[in-house]
Amino acid sequence: MTIERTLSIIKPDATERNITGLIVARLEGAGLRVVAQKRVWWKKKQAEEFYEMHKKRDFFDELVQFMISGPIVVQVLEGEDAIKRNRLVMGATNPVDADPGTIRKDFAVNLQRNSVHGSDSPESAKREIDLLFKKSEIVG
Repeated sequence: MTIERTLSIIKPDATERNITGLIVARLEGAGLRVVAQKRVWWKKKQAEEFYEMHKKRDFFDELVQFMISGPIVVQVLEGEDAIKRNRLVMGATNPVDADPGTIRKDFAVNLQRNSVHGSDSPESAKREIDLLFKKSEIVG
């Protein structure tokens, strides 16, 4: 058992539909604790920096435009095997492939508007958390 931290983003499609509380309840119900949280509206530069690893992919511009289309909720989640646990409760990236009862199966609109993002490794969790939060904003 490893206590770790991961980044979670509740995307614009979910904030637009006012379901952030439902999503946070699912995360907490899965044993994850919110140790930092803020609602922000990214500028293009912030979204491009966050998704820079996808810059050469054909979906990059569309992804950036979506992520700046409305407010998002960024969170640091903490718990036992937090990265794996968060990814399990989120479900598969494509909601069509997601298991019943997962956030993406229950709330996603489509592949892009899939309601949530979560770090996929300890390295990306550190990078993403450091990019979006000051140490003083994380209260564990």
